[in-house]
This record gives sequence, structure tokens and C-alpha cells, in this order.
Amino acid sequence: MNWNSHEFIWLDWAIIGIGIAMITYFVWRAVSKQKKLAGESSRDYFLGGEPWYVMGAAIFAANIGSEHLVGLAGAGAETGMGMAHWEMQGWMILVLGWLFVPFYKHSGVFTMPEFLNRRYTRKTSSWLSVITLISYVLTKVSVTAFTGGIFMESLLGLPFWYGAIGLVLLTGVFTVFGGMKGVMTLSKIQTPILIVGSFMVLLLGLIALGEGSMAQGWTNMMEHAKSMNNGFGTNHLMHFDKNDPLYDKFPGLWVFLGAAIIGFWYWCTDQHIVQRVLGGKNMNEMRKGTILASYFKILPVFMFLIPGMIAVALAAKPESGFVMGSTDEAFGSMVKFVLPAGVKGIVTVGFISALVASLAAFFNSCATLYTVDFYKPKHPEASEEKLVWVGRIATWVVVVLGLIWIPVMMGLGSLYAYLQDVQSLLAPSIVAVFLLGIFSKKITPKAGEYGIVIGFIIGMVRLFCNIFKDNLNAIDSLKGISWFWQTNWLIFEIFLLLFIIVMMILVSFFTPQATEESLKGITFSTQSEEQKAETRSSWTWVDVVASLGVVLFCALFYWYFW
Repeated sequence: MNWNSHEFIWLDWAIIGIGIAMITYFVWRAVSKQKKLAGESSRDYFLGGEPWYVMGAAIFAANIGSEHLVGLAGAGAETGMGMAHWEMQGWMILVLGWLFVPFYKHSGVFTMPEFLNRRYTRKTSSWLSVITLISYVLTKVSVTAFTGGIFMESLLGLPFWYGAIGLVLLTGVFTVFGGMKGVMTLSKIQTPILIVGSFMVLLLGLIALGEGSMAQGWTNMMEHAKSMNNGFGTNHLMHFDKNDPLYDKFPGLWVFLGAAIIGFWYWCTDQHIVQRVLGGKNMNEMRKGTILASYFKILPVFMFLIPGMIAVALAAKPESGFVMGSTDEAFGSMVKFVLPAGVKGIVTVGFISALVASLAAFFNSCATLYTVDFYKPKHPEASEEKLVWVGRIATWVVVVLGLIWIPVMMGLGSLYAYLQDVQSLLAPSIVAVFLLGIFSKKITPKAGEYGIVIGFIIGMVRLFCNIFKDNLNAIDSLKGISWFWQTNWLIFEIFLLLFIIVMMILVSFFTPQATEESLKGITFSTQSEEQKAETRSSWTWVDVVASLGVVLFCALFYWYFW
């Protein structure tokens, strides 16, 4: 047997088959056990209710999808450290745990729209639900399936559509019958496999690049990165020179601020992530889960982005024997090249589980949003069993819509440029209404409603202009407003956020404020003494020190790769 084969052999395929069967059994057993002990309630189906270490793993697993296995590694190969701004955000998960968890816990909500309904108006929450569902179908589910198909093709040799459709259908079945308990159980199993396997790719890749020396491999990787990008290099995070080809994509300090806005939206207010926290047994468990997840969030740069940088450096050395097609194939090619037989199979099981867990988390969040925010208010008498089944039907609708959108998305050109644009245009209005909503009780219900609606409309108009940019530039009479679609997407995002904040403050001067009773517990100034005491008793000095460790690591990372 050739243990050093650069392709999958029969042993790897056998391990993949056995591994998937074992994971299926363990997930089925966990879900069945929960049903026997407590029946099947909508809260368990949608939230799960797990201890902090499972919660932390689930937050991490929900974030890791095929866009990391394909996109992040590919970005490492193409643009180096630039995309690390979006990944070195463990500090942002701390904002969720320390700032938002108390308000989410005290409000007792299932979903983020529920929270906005309490803080602002029903229309505000409905708009958030609609925006979130649209973004999940068009940019989350479809992208995960699309890049998952690419990953399966580069790693296992499966035809693209077999991998993409197979992944979506497998995940749909898993989500329908497993619910959040199934997602949590799968996260608990696959997270250690994913982390260990990815670090094996990192370390063995460095050894291969350094011809036996890991340190030399790192040096060779950095030297090659410095030679890329027309000599400006891809070994650093910040691009200040306007002659740098990557300046438009990562413009100076603007990139840090823009990435932080998107990070705030994703880690602190997005249903997909926050749902993992809402199932916590108490505030202490919820915060500990976010602290653990913040440490996990440090890892993807080393698990995926740097292996992409190693891959492009290896490909530049013909004598290495490493061959890579497009940059999207960087990680899959590395797995096949550096891992020994048998280990490839084990690690691939972890990767497939990660894809299913990430996609299942999106499906479950969509089902939760629809059932809790649309169906339940209109059918308050619905039984727990009925709510669960409505959630399952909603899941299959999302599955079908996700599959339908894939061919459309494939014709949109640069996938990741499209995704970045959409995220930067959705985030500002949502960040503004959540941030102002908890910090000031003087922000009125109507201000929140106008903020999310007008912010979304401006964002969609900008997206429309971007799609037809060439046509608009050809119209002389529009040159005076061409700044609207020509401004760098990160700079536009920052100014859009500032505009929405100012607008909400102004609207608050002319519209009636919410009553103290309606805001009880969901802003800083309306928390009761009992709630403040509960929040204070939920953390210790150990939590503070652990959190500072994350901040210190992120700061050191920026210092090293500045």
C-alpha cells in the first residue's frame, strides 16, 4: 500500500463511508434520547439547549463552511493576508458575549426579529426577518452549496453538480429530522477533527515547502508572498500605497473599520450565529460559550488562509511535485498532496461534517425565523408538534430555493466580490438599529423602523447600480452622482452606517418614545436592579482574563502582519 499517495485510495474511501455512518448513528441517538426524555418541543428543535463547550464549538462550526475550505484558502493563495481582517475577529464574538448576551437573555427571545419587535415595532422585526431570509437563500445557502460542489470536485473528484446537490439534499434531510440538537451534536463531533486535520495540512505543508524544515517552510512562504502583487507583497494586512494593486480591495485603515461593521452584524446580530447562544442554560454558560468560540475564531487564518499561501508557494516550485489548478482548488489540492493515506479519509469526514453542520445551521435558522416570526404570530394556538413540522416544511422550501438560485449565481461573475458587496450593504442598517437600540432608550420605535427600511433600500439601490455600473457610467447626465456607485465599497459601507445613525437620531426628535415598561430590560438604562445583579454575578475574573487573552492575541497578530 502506498501510504504517501497524493490521491485517495481504497482505505480513504472505506474510512469516509464508515465515518459518515458512525456520525449519523451518534446524531440519531442524541436526537432520539432528547425526544424520549422531554418530547419534541419547538424550543429544543430550534435552540438545542447545550452546555457552554458545545455552544462554543457550535458557534465555530456554524461559521466554518465551504466558503472557508474553498474561498478563504483561495484568497490566501491570491491576495495573502488581506482577508484575515474578516477572520481575526475573535474579539468581536466577545462583544456578543459581554454586551449583547444580557439583553438577549433578559428579553427571552428565540430570534433577532423578536428582539427588534420588543425594542422598536412589528414592522422593524418583519423587515429584519425578510432581509435575513433573503440574504440566507441568496448569499448563504447557495454559496455554501456552490463552493461545496467545488470543494468536493477538487478533493474527491465528484462532478460539481453531484457534490453541490448531494450536499444540499443530505443537509436538508439532516436538518429536518435532527433540528438544532442534531446540529449541536454534529458540531461536537466534527470540530476537533476539523481543527486537527486542518493544522496537519498547515504543518505538513510547511514541511513540504521547507524540504523537511517547518521553519524554512515559513520563511519560504513569506518570501514568496513578498514577491507577489507586483512586488507590493501579500504578506501583510494593511495596504496604504494607492499604487498597490490590492489597495482598492483593502484600502488602508478603512478595511479594518469596514470588516468590523460586517463582523458586528454577523457575530452579534445574525440569527445564524446568535441562535447557538440563545439555547444556553443561563447567562454564565452563554458567555463562556462565546469566549470559547472567540478562541476558536482565531484558528481559521491558520487552518485555511495560510495553507492557501503555502499552496501558491509550492505551486511556484516545479520540483515540489505539487500541482494546483485555480486558486479555489488550493485547500483540496493540499489535502491530497500532504496527508498520508487513511488520514485523508479521516480528515475528509471532518470536512464533510463541517459543510453539513454549517449548511444545516443556515437551514435551521431559516426555519426558526419563518416559524417564530411569521407563522406563530398568526397561529398562536398551534401545538409544539405543529410548530416543529412547520419548521421542517420551511427547511425544504429553503433547500429548493437554494438549489434554484445556484445556476443564477454561477452567471453573476466574481462570486466573492458580489458577496462582499451584498454583506457591506446589508450590515449598516442592522448594526445601527441594534447598537442604538440597546445604548439609548431615546431612540424611538419609528426611528428603528425608518433606519432598517431606508438603510436596506439605499443598499439595494447601490447593489443595482453596481450591477449596471458600465451602463450608468455611459450616461453623461448621471456623472454628478456617479460617486454613489463608484465609491469604494468599504468606504461607502462606513458612510452608510454614519448616515443611518444620524438619521435615526434626527427621527427620534420628532416621533414618540417607547414607554419605560415596554423597554424594560432591553436597554442599558431600563434594566432592573435584579437584572443588573444577575448580569454581574454571571462572570468572574477568570472570564475577564480569558477574554483579554483573545484581545491580546488579535493585537499581536496585527502587529506581526501589519
